[in-house]
Amino acid sequence: MIIPAVDTNRDRKETRLFSPYTLRGVTFPNRAVLAPMQMYKAAQDGIATDWHFQHLARFAVGGFGTVMTEALMVDPRGRNTYGDLGLWTDDQIPGLRRIATFMKSMGVLPAAQLHHAGPKSSRQRPWEGLGPLGETEACRGEPPWQPVSATGSSTVQGWNVPHKLSVEEIGEIVEAYGRAAARAAEAGFEVLDIHSAHGYLLHSFLSPVNNDRDDAYGGDIHGRMRFPLEVAAAVRKNWPASKPLFFRISCVDWRPDIEPGLDGWTLEDSYVYAGALRKLGVDLIDCSSGGIRAENSGMNFVHKRQSIRKGHQVKYADAIRHRVGMPTMAVGAILDGAQAEAILAEDRADLVAVGRQALVDPHWALHASQELDADPKWQMWPPSYGWWLCNRAKIGVVE
Repeated sequence: MIIPAVDTNRDRKETRLFSPYTLRGVTFPNRAVLAPMQMYKAAQDGIATDWHFQHLARFAVGGFGTVMTEALMVDPRGRNTYGDLGLWTDDQIPGLRRIATFMKSMGVLPAAQLHHAGPKSSRQRPWEGLGPLGETEACRGEPPWQPVSATGSSTVQGWNVPHKLSVEEIGEIVEAYGRAAARAAEAGFEVLDIHSAHGYLLHSFLSPVNNDRDDAYGGDIHGRMRFPLEVAAAVRKNWPASKPLFFRISCVDWRPDIEPGLDGWTLEDSYVYAGALRKLGVDLIDCSSGGIRAENSGMNFVHKRQSIRKGHQVKYADAIRHRVGMPTMAVGAILDGAQAEAILAEDRADLVAVGRQALVDPHWALHASQELDADPKWQMWPPSYGWWLCNRAKIGVVE
């Protein structure tokens, strides 16, 4: 590989991606956020290990201004798999506090996501098939458990049939979210995101495709929003007022692609939902899409071998930002610095989240800073890296 010499004395270019951003009492060092990504590497007790520490530490070193944990389960029944991390007990705080403390030592905001998988619980790890747990897993000490949902029907044909939550049980889960939020604060996290997308528990109540309840938690959009809004209120009550709260939502269900004539949850519904969340103290909408009752598969694009478009969900962040007038985060196939910068410069979102591309390149943010000429002197890199790399850049490398 030949590396040409460059002028490291050139002026730094101002960019939106590498500008600070403030919500409540927290200032984001830059607009690049590591998206939550499930690793399925926890022990059965949901406690973070050295593996999780090294995994997330790479992205703090790699220049992301905010590093978010994978989804932390608020209830053991809400785990996707036996490998999920949790915050349903105080025993899970120390391992997460270690990660948050390191993030802060690097000048990075530690963030966490709270989650309950609901009808998609009790599954195999992805490399084991990502289907429902069964006899094979039970024989090795990982028996299936009954998922819970808004209704008593399976999200995907062949999966474990969920238990329809009673009103009392809904209240218990709301309280579990509140307790988990308090634990996240105790662990030292500065930003909290609540997952209410992709066909999981909260989305199973929101979407008319899945929710056929005839009580206060079903019916029209206001009934279907009741449970997620109660979660938002409980989390905000237990999360410090000085710290921002995000909500991840599926902005649309994409149902016409699966079953013509059935729209399910729509962008207009998301406007109503975002507005209601804002009134409860939610600061930013984390804009995703889809995931409800895919009849042939409950998996994601990669598992279904479907291609995705670069930045395919940015339009939702743009729409909610301008229609509702609240901050948004764009997610989904954001691959390089130029793309991220354009999203922000065009005021289509306030933050950008990078997921799988960061697995390819843990130094994604630092490489973006070079690509955009935002750091010609390599000052964003740790000094023990940057000094050497800057000097090599000055002289170049030839064959």
